[in-house]
Amino acid sequence: MSREKANFDVLKRIDEERIKRNWTEYTLAKNSGLTQSTISTWYRKDLQPSIASIEKICNGLGITLSAFFNEGKREDMLTQDQHDILQLWSTLTEEQRKCLLQLLRAFQPLPDNSKL
Repeated sequence: MSREKANFDVLKRIDEERIKRNWTEYTLAKNSGLTQSTISTWYRKDLQPSIASIEKICNGLGITLSAFFNEGKREDMLTQDQHDILQLWSTLTEEQRKCLLQLLRAFQPLPDNSKL
């Protein structure tokens, strides 16, 4: 029984997300915790990265696996404000992301039982 080749081009999708952020392969590698040579090898040898590697790429890009495989239809699932926030998030450094999360958590309302 032969298997059909998937229509989804993982490497093209990675490139789309990387280019959208004006990132080099080096920047992508640094943010994803992978080596640049690993990413470069995928393209040179037309290899498909493992799901674990794709997950690291997604974490580095600040997107979910679901959004990655949704072929750019993320806008259909989000409001424009949510999309804008995610786009901005993807440009932040890890330290900036931590600070922003801390700030956002400060805005969360207290549970009813903890109000004075």
